Amino acid sequence: MARILALDYGTKRTGIAVTDELQLIASGLTTVNTSELLPFLKKYLEAEDVALIILGEPKRLNNVASDVEANIQKFRESLEKITSIPIKRVDERFTSKMAAQSMLDGGMKKKQRKNKALLDEISATIILQSYLYNQ
Repeated sequence: MARILALDYGTKRTGIAVTDELQLIASGLTTVNTSELLPFLKKYLEAEDVALIILGEPKRLNNVASDVEANIQKFRESLEKITSIPIKRVDERFTSKMAAQSMLDGGMKKKQRKNKALLDEISATIILQSYLYNQ
């Protein structure tokens, strides 16, 4: 089977997570500067067998799209130009808070918890785990 890739898109950085080939375990892959995201994904998708891309869908508590949604739509259009892999959206509300809590629960020191790139990678992993759990 092919992997599933998840993205926690941000205007500065994007966290990336992937499953194993059996699509059972979600693991953080990396965090990439968003300005370098499309070239990174193009290279990754050429090297790895990916069946599905999960793209976080940020919403406010009242279910209204977040301000970054316009940027995500532009990114999605650009991504669809470089790949035919299906893209699904998954609600990403509270993933950053959950990621921060998991860092705290995992015993990370304060300096490590301030690493926003790691936070984005963990958030992507939580988005992917959420998708896997709900399938």
